[in-house]
Amino acid sequence: MKIRVLLGRFPTKVVQWLSPLRAAATAIAAVAILLAGGLALPQPAEAYPFWAQENYASPREATGRIVCANCHLAAKPTEIEVPQSVLPDTVFKAVVKIPYDLDAQQVLGDGSKGGLNVGAVLMLPEGFKLAPPDRIPEDIKEEVGSTYFTTYAPDKENILLVGPLPGEQYQEIVFPILSPDPATNKSVAFGKYSVHVGGNRGRGQVYPTGQNSNNNVVKSPGAGTITQVSALDAGGYEVTIQPDSGDALVATVPVGVEMIVSEGDVVASGTPLTVNPNMGGFGQMDTEIVLQSSGRIKGLIAFIFGVMITQIMLVLKKKQVERVQAAEGLSL
Repeated sequence: MKIRVLLGRFPTKVVQWLSPLRAAATAIAAVAILLAGGLALPQPAEAYPFWAQENYASPREATGRIVCANCHLAAKPTEIEVPQSVLPDTVFKAVVKIPYDLDAQQVLGDGSKGGLNVGAVLMLPEGFKLAPPDRIPEDIKEEVGSTYFTTYAPDKENILLVGPLPGEQYQEIVFPILSPDPATNKSVAFGKYSVHVGGNRGRGQVYPTGQNSNNNVVKSPGAGTITQVSALDAGGYEVTIQPDSGDALVATVPVGVEMIVSEGDVVASGTPLTVNPNMGGFGQMDTEIVLQSSGRIKGLIAFIFGVMITQIMLVLKKKQVERVQAAEGLSL
C-alpha cells in the first residue's frame, strides 16, 4: 500500500519506467523462493522402473506377471531370500539376486557398448514397508550400503523399487524391511503371506510407446536378394531386399547393431539380418513369509515341553509297574 502511495506522487513517465523494474523484482523473488524450496525440500528422483509407475496402477497384473516383462522380453533368473517367519515390529532383510555374466556388454541408446545396469521391484504384503534408518541394525546397514529405495506410489509403501544400479556392484540387493504389528495395525493379521519380486538386467526391447529399441534382432521383412546396404547419416543401415517379384523391401537396422548379411545374400522371410544385441533380461519369483505371533511360539514351546514331560512320566510309570510286577512274581 505504501509503495502505491509513493508511486502516485511521481510523474506518470517515472511510474511507467519503474513498473518493469518492479515486475522484474517480483519475478526474481519468485524464482529465489522456488530455488530455496527445491534445495530445502528436494524431490526424489524418479526411480526404476519409472515407466511402470507412470503406466500401471500396480506392477503386477491379474495373471501374476510383473509388468516389466512387457518391455524386457528375454527371460533371465531372479532369486529372493527372506526369512521363513518374522515377528511383529522387527527389521529383517530381503535379499534379491540378479545374476548375469559380468563380461557382457550391452548396446546403449547411442549405439555404443557399455555395462549392464540392474533394478528390482519387491512386492511385500500389506503392512510391510521399508525400515526407517534409525531402526536398521548395523550389520544390515552395512549390507545395504548407499542403495536408494523408493516406493511405487505414496499409498503403496509395501511395493519397493530400486535402480538402475551398476550390475557389477549390485548382483545382490539387500532390502531392509520392517514387519507390521497387528497390535497397532488392525488391518494386519498373523499368518502366511505371498512375496513377489522382479529383477531386471540390461535394456529393454520395447519402449512403452510400442516402438522397438535398438536392443533387438532385425529380421528380413520378406524373401529375396539383398541388393543394397546403405549407411545412414544418423547411424545404422538401410537394407534393400528385392524379392523375385514385386517392389523392393527395406529393413532399417538401428545404430549399434552388428550386421551379419551383405549385398548379394539371399534371405528368407524372417531371416536375422543382425546379431542379437540383447545381453539382459527380466525374471520374477514368488515366495512366502509368515508373520508369527510370539505368543503362539511360546504356546508351542509350552506344548512341546508338556508332551516331553508326559512322555517321560509315562516311561517312569511303566518302569515302576515293571518293578512292582517283578517283585510280586518273586514273592509268589
